[in-house]
Order: sequence, then structure tokens, then C-alpha cells
Amino acid sequence: MNRVVVTGMNGLCSLGQDWTSIYNAFKNKKSGVRRMHEWQTYEGLNSRIASAIDDFVLPEHYDRKKIRTMGRVSLLATVATERALIQAGLLGSDILKSGQTGVAYGSSSGSTPAIEHFAGMRIYKTIKGLTPVSYTQMMSHTCVANLELFFGIKGRLIPSSSACVSGSLGIGYAYESIKHGYQTVMIAGGGEELCPTQVAVFDIMFAASTKNDTPTLTPRPFDKNRDGLVVGEGACTLILEERSHALARGAHIYAEIIGFGTNSDGLHMTSPSPQGMQTAMHLALQDAGLSAQDMGYVNAHATATERGDIAESEATYAVFKHQVPVSSLKGYMGHTLGASGALESWLSIEMMNHNYFAPTLNLEQIDERCAPLDYIMHDGRILNTEFVMNNNFAFGGMNTSLIFKRV
Repeated sequence: MNRVVVTGMNGLCSLGQDWTSIYNAFKNKKSGVRRMHEWQTYEGLNSRIASAIDDFVLPEHYDRKKIRTMGRVSLLATVATERALIQAGLLGSDILKSGQTGVAYGSSSGSTPAIEHFAGMRIYKTIKGLTPVSYTQMMSHTCVANLELFFGIKGRLIPSSSACVSGSLGIGYAYESIKHGYQTVMIAGGGEELCPTQVAVFDIMFAASTKNDTPTLTPRPFDKNRDGLVVGEGACTLILEERSHALARGAHIYAEIIGFGTNSDGLHMTSPSPQGMQTAMHLALQDAGLSAQDMGYVNAHATATERGDIAESEATYAVFKHQVPVSSLKGYMGHTLGASGALESWLSIEMMNHNYFAPTLNLEQIDERCAPLDYIMHDGRILNTEFVMNNNFAFGGMNTSLIFKRV
């Protein structure tokens, strides 16, 4: 089996577009959540807050013809990927077009403005508004296809469009592609563009926060007074590489991926199973050849929903008891859906390499129904650890767990 390392990382979210900006947000307990005044026109929408990227600007060198098939989600993914490739020293490298490089990337859906064009056709019985690129912007695999075209990738493509595990599943499948010798390099991650339809999904299930007048005080993962999740947007790309190839070219290695576990509950579409989550963590530990006692930190999915938080805490306690520090980053940047697994993996690696782990923002009073974990609260924690785990879960009973090792 090949060893798999991370040689490039970049992400975009409401907190910033580089580690330094996001780290400063963590240290200053800055929230990226704001009131969405532009959503006031939607009748019946109770939740009017989100975590948006307000400063996204397309690079000047992006040719209009190369990006015409992209909606916002693909553009976010492309910018993150280009920056990650630059960091890895692979942008423009022959290996990208050699067939030895692939892409595993996903989002919950394609670009929603393009979806509106087809909805209009159904409602108004006209194709007015449809363009030759409406479908390529709308399709569920828009990120992976557009990344392949933009960078000239000729290896395997793995669309990991699977809601909240899109990013982590992309990283996991990319890891397996290199581990088993199918590819040398993989572009992996996930993205999501902000849309009120995503908020409506959770709003009608009474799972979205309605703290519209105090947006920076929500979401509240694991907190007794939480009232639901907050949707965010973003994108994140990890460049994965076969270790000996990275060493041979003198690449800087940020971490090694040593464990991946994924499974399904087989029980319910929207209600999570602690047993399924627990199994995913055990699978990752088994793949990594580690015991629970080896783990130094767990980045929790923790969306600030009642069922999700309680189930995840029970599953995490069943594996680690009280001994492993746990926090969630969603208090800062909301739930970025398809991007969350990639963003949280990247930030877990950065925190591990800087010996600083952010507290769960807005966690003030732990819900007594949550398991008694070692929650990182109030202030960040200085930890010197060799291993971190990132967990993500999605509708449909989909569970993922990734383990990264410091090098």
C-alpha cells in the first residue's frame, strides 16, 4: 500500500481565504455569521442568517471562455484548487495532464441560479432563460468536471456529491485512489455556494437557527440553548500525493492521511444513528492502525441541531470516553454543507501543526443530554499531538471519519 501525504491546502469561507486570517478569527472569537437582509423578500422563511463569503473576487487572469461553464460553486472550488496547487508546487506541472492525477470533489448540488432556469421551464412552459451552459453549471458533478477541464486533468474523476460529507468523502476516496496505486496525485475537496433554498431545507424541518437579531451568537454546537444550524458557503482543496513522489521532488509535506472510514446507517433518511457514527470512527482507527488512546483531537461535525449533537456526542464518547479534546468549527462559519468536510480537515491539519485548537464558539452551557466529552470551550487549547480526526455526517445515514498524522 502507498502512503498518502498532503502537499497543498487552501480554502475559502466567511472567516477568510487563508490560514492566517482564519486563525486570527479563531483567536479573536470572530463569527462569520450575519443577517441576510437580501433574503427579506422570501415569504415564510424564518431563518434569515447565514455565513457568506462577501469578499470573493475572481482572479483577473481567469479567461471568460474557461469559466463560462462554471457557476459560483465551481468558481470557488477552482480558486481554492489553484491556490492549493501553487502551494504544492504542482500548478503547470506535467503530472496534471499525464493521467497520473485525478479529482475527487463534490457539493450538495450544482449552482442554484442555473437550476432556476430549468424550474422556470417547468413552471412557465418555456425554455426562455436556458443557455448552452445552464446544465454544466447545474449538474451535481459540476465541480469535478470543471476542475478537470480548467486544469487539464486526465486521470480518474470521482464526483463525491453527497450533501454534508461531499468534501470528506472526496478526500477519503482520493486517499484510497493513491493508497491502492491508481493515481499519484489527487485534487480532493468540496464546495458550496450560498442559497436561500438550502436554508429553507432546514427551516421547514425546524432545524435552522432563527436568532436573526443576534447572528454572531449562533449556531451553538452542543449548547443547551442552541436553536439550530446556520448555513454557510465555501470551498476547500487538499492536494494529496503519493509520499515517495512528494519526497523525490522535495515537496513540503503538511500531513499524512493514515485513516479513512465510511459507512451507512441503513436506518433513516434524516435521523442520525450513534452506532453508525461510532462504526465510521472505528473503521478509520482500524485503517490507521491506531487505538482510541492514540488520538489527540477530534473535530466534530456538530451542526448545532438537537438530534445531531446528541447522537454524535454519544458516538464519540463510546469510542474515546472523556480523554480526547473535542471541538466544532461551525460556531464560527456555520455549516458549509458540501465544503464542510474539506474545510474542517484543512483546519484540523493547520491546528495540529500550530499546536493550537480553537474552542467551539458560542458553547457556553453544555446540553446535559450530550455525552460528557472533553469539550474545548471559551478559549483555545494548546495541544501537542501527532494525530487528529475529522468527522462528518450527512442525510441518508452517511458517515465519514478521517485521520491525519503530523509529519
